[in-house]
Amino acid sequence: MTIAVTGATGHLGRLAVDALLARGAQPGELVAVVRDAGKAAELAAKGVQVRVADYADPAALEAALVGVDKLLLISGSEIGQRIAQHTNIIDAAKAAGVGFVAYTSVLGAADSPLSLAPEHKATEELLAASGIGHALLRNGWYWENYTSDLAGTAARGVLAGAAGDGRLAAAARADYAEAAAVVLLADDQAGKVYELGGDQRLTLTELAGAIAEATGTPVAYQDLSEDDYRGALEAAGLPAQFAAMLANSDTGIAAGALDTESGDLQALIGRNSTPVVEVLRAAL
Repeated sequence: MTIAVTGATGHLGRLAVDALLARGAQPGELVAVVRDAGKAAELAAKGVQVRVADYADPAALEAALVGVDKLLLISGSEIGQRIAQHTNIIDAAKAAGVGFVAYTSVLGAADSPLSLAPEHKATEELLAASGIGHALLRNGWYWENYTSDLAGTAARGVLAGAAGDGRLAAAARADYAEAAAVVLLADDQAGKVYELGGDQRLTLTELAGAIAEATGTPVAYQDLSEDDYRGALEAAGLPAQFAAMLANSDTGIAAGALDTESGDLQALIGRNSTPVVEVLRAAL
């Protein structure tokens, strides 16, 4: 059985390949679909097949998926472009005879208020219309979303956001990657929908406390309006579209859109999710 992973040199994709190998997949049976082969040298050294294809190149995608039985479709990172990109991948998978697709969607995609949800919902609908057997991995938030400026957060002593007292059932990227590997290596997964989130359902006030614990520096949560938080993110140098998505996601947290008690993640990986303090300390 040959399993392909798109975006295999990205944060989640690389972890998914590692999880597949750790759970017994043979390197020669794995295909890493990447945009830049130069970034996949480590995967090639492990014996993983590296095939180059951009999400925007249908012909290259079809060639990359020839002989593939199962595909982990990791959602693209270009907001506003993902429906077209995912259409290309799904069409290529169908043309290449791929029998099963696992797609990394977003928690509660069918009725989520998040601004990033419509592209995921549309992709789920494309998969349903394709006739390819598929499972939906509706991932919650990553704790790593809060680690890119962890030192800065600690130095300022402030974690800013617009989530109010909403709870966030986030998990480590590696947890979601392991869940994806389990689904890809299992039988009878077509039609399954997994709502994936971690054990710790924290408010951002509680997350600020976890950051303080990990860094040894007092950190408090500062709650802003969505508009003010977006403006703060833009002032910090984030592109306007990305800042707007993050600010909207915080409003979604306030509404419960990134919270779940489903237990699906824990059932798949056979353990509790990685504690947030461990994720923060690893980032440090």
